[in-house]
Amino acid sequence: MIYTSSKPAGSIPQLDLLSFLFDSPQCLAEETTVLHAEAANPSNGITKTQARILTRRIACTLRTRFGIGQHGNGKDIVVVMSTGQFLLPILFYGILAAGGVVSFASSSFRPEELATQMQPGSAKLCISCPISQDTLLSAARLCDFPLHRCLVLDSWQPQRLLRVLTGSSLQSIIGESELDWPRITNQEELENSLICLLYSSGTTGMPKGVKVSHTNMVAAAYLVGLDLRQHWEAEGKWDYRTLAHLPTAHIAGVKGYFVSSFWQGGTVYWMSKFDFVQFLEFNRSLKITNILSVPPIYLLCTKSPLVEDHFRSLKSALAGAAPLGKELQIEVGKKLGVFLAQTWGLSETTGSVSGGEVNVEDLTGSVGPLLANVELRIIDEDGNDCSPGTPGEVLVKGPIVTKGYYNNPVADAESFKDGYFCTGDIGFFKEDRLFIVDRKKELIKYKGLQVAPAELEAVLTSHQHILDAGVIGVFDEQQSTEVPRAYVVADKSVISAKAIQDFVKSRLASHKQLRGGVEFVAAIPKSLAGKILRKDLRALAMATSPAKAKL
Repeated sequence: MIYTSSKPAGSIPQLDLLSFLFDSPQCLAEETTVLHAEAANPSNGITKTQARILTRRIACTLRTRFGIGQHGNGKDIVVVMSTGQFLLPILFYGILAAGGVVSFASSSFRPEELATQMQPGSAKLCISCPISQDTLLSAARLCDFPLHRCLVLDSWQPQRLLRVLTGSSLQSIIGESELDWPRITNQEELENSLICLLYSSGTTGMPKGVKVSHTNMVAAAYLVGLDLRQHWEAEGKWDYRTLAHLPTAHIAGVKGYFVSSFWQGGTVYWMSKFDFVQFLEFNRSLKITNILSVPPIYLLCTKSPLVEDHFRSLKSALAGAAPLGKELQIEVGKKLGVFLAQTWGLSETTGSVSGGEVNVEDLTGSVGPLLANVELRIIDEDGNDCSPGTPGEVLVKGPIVTKGYYNNPVADAESFKDGYFCTGDIGFFKEDRLFIVDRKKELIKYKGLQVAPAELEAVLTSHQHILDAGVIGVFDEQQSTEVPRAYVVADKSVISAKAIQDFVKSRLASHKQLRGGVEFVAAIPKSLAGKILRKDLRALAMATSPAKAKL
């Protein structure tokens, strides 16, 4: 059975992303609209007119000095690793204008992880922020990446720098010459374009690069924005102001902060890093009206005595990354003063597949109705359609769905079926709403960030004193999020649990740490084919620990 939205299909603009934002009369941003600004210093910002000029100047610099896009669009990869800064979206636009492909890397990566993503031959240019420039330098030396192709973007300086990583000069390399982007209106070219790579980890291999096209990004912003605009038409428009506090290497940050807010004519105020006290103060002082966040942050809002009238300007709140229990959903709404809606989606669907409603009180625990122009199937383990209301794997088709993974035909073959993307999530459809029950994939999500057990297992078994290892997610009640736990085969008299955690800490990013602890076992349960039986580890976790194993 094919499920579709009850909403009328939207007529998605056949435009490249930059024309969709800068040229389309449907974009609500005026030329004088401040698109992006520093949260701590709102006067340090950039208008639409200024953004257009700087986009073209960055594009010219990247083309003439580094050859980005010289041989055609969608070929030259630029790795970007940065904490939140208000010129990061402009850098994104500039790379696209030059014809490059933006490959986002987590700002918490260690040099070894970054080096994997920026191997010469894959990346042509790498750009960090001042905070992560030492990581970029170490990663470049690890993989023998040319240092003259490593740059640093700094929004906080008065001169707004894009400089070469090495050398003593702090002079910006951006000149006054401009390069305009190519306008694309051909549907096939738009659908098959490559403008961005977002890395989404599976559990049986290394991270996979999700290919994002012009069509994907335009459709995602357009379809999600329809509900808000209809609400505005019915009840009056409010000023759209949001606070950038989520990672920008993930689809929520890229689409939400770089594209959707621009399309709605809003302003994004940027935090350099997340701090809960500052998060609260910025919401109050900047009169934030729209927020998309993740369950752990909303949980903090409900539990913290610091929360008073900080959200008094809020008009719309949305939770993503992981389903939120309806009890917590209700409590958060009481603290925020608006009902907290839910959305569901993946990097492979350019974000939201469902949700998008504004101020509609839904106490069912659903993740909302489907977006327009999206088709959905729910199948059992044999690939047959489930009867209505019966849980099964959720399959998605539509303009928001990626064409596949970068240079990974094996993953493509595994993830696509008859034109549908197999999400690996278990859910059901009832009364025009989608409910997500569980995840079929073994992916662990720590505060909305993806953690692949296979990657952790590979690191663990690389240690000389660890004979075997298996990793699962366990639920941490206090943080309201999953955390990784390792089961290892090792001699406790030789290596301690703390030493194992420190070993992982020295090699992987913060969100991949073993916050669920380390347990010693005699053997890792495996099938005859050699696959780890994680269900047995979950049963062990449930029997021996107060923390709940991921069900």
